[in-house]
Amino acid sequence: MPSRSYPTPMSLDDGAVAALVPKRSPRGHKGTFGKLLVLAGSVDYAGAALLVCTAAGRAGAGLVTLATPESLQPLFATKVVEATTLALPEDDIEEVDPEDGLARILDHDHDALVVGPGLRPSLSMTELIRGLLAHAEEGEPMRAVLDAEALRSLATVDGWAADVVVNCVLTPHVGEFLRLRSADGVEPEALGDLVLDDAARIDAAREAALEWGQVVVLKGARTVIAAADGRVAVSPFENAAMATAGTGDVLSGTIGALLAQGIGTYEAAQLGVYLHAMAGEAVRNRLGDAGMLASDLTAELPLARKKLASMVPV
Repeated sequence: MPSRSYPTPMSLDDGAVAALVPKRSPRGHKGTFGKLLVLAGSVDYAGAALLVCTAAGRAGAGLVTLATPESLQPLFATKVVEATTLALPEDDIEEVDPEDGLARILDHDHDALVVGPGLRPSLSMTELIRGLLAHAEEGEPMRAVLDAEALRSLATVDGWAADVVVNCVLTPHVGEFLRLRSADGVEPEALGDLVLDDAARIDAAREAALEWGQVVVLKGARTVIAAADGRVAVSPFENAAMATAGTGDVLSGTIGALLAQGIGTYEAAQLGVYLHAMAGEAVRNRLGDAGMLASDLTAELPLARKKLASMVPV
């Protein structure tokens, strides 16, 4: 890629992020505050779907719907108390029919998507995800958060980014990021230490965002948020207590809820990462640096949002 200069990475702080918090009309209703459709979960990873949906509600989404294979709908319908469910037609038990499943999703009224957490790996699911991301809408493109199985599915396809027309926020951890870059023909060794070297993390996330034309959230201590135009923001937080299963699902639901509320992909990624980290800090202050559960974060999300919103002049 030709050498060019980019803006200096911005370190996120309360003041910068507070300005991104969406205003809430006192006369709003659940439709006003965004409808989020979540494609997530399986028998083995039911918790992922529940965490995404709960986090989305706590982050302000007005209506959350969980799309799930029809054989699993009775299971999830008893668990996602505040969310609704959408049954997806199957070819076999827990195997969504890609064509009919896509038609059902596209027929559903939603403002944004979360795709991937806890999905069961399969060829049919990969086909469904690719079809969904390649679907061109009239007017504004759909917006989506891609995590977990959505990222794994994309990494199996060379040149996958060329087929994606949805405006996405990709939220890989380092392992998922390396698989995606390997699909681009980039050797992992060429990227440097993406765990401990902050400069390498910034460079890698920025180059990927530029190449893919999407927002990239490279998770980990001092999470990096990179936009498709070269801008980069860095979260200042490092919290070992958050190194536990399911915290990424909470992040996906948080960013997805913000997208559904009408925030741009880069802005939603920044605010979502920051709210998620603030929630983690609050839990660590109570529990210490071990023993946090991902579900501990969800109740802290609206409190973090309230704190940021209070910093904005009325």
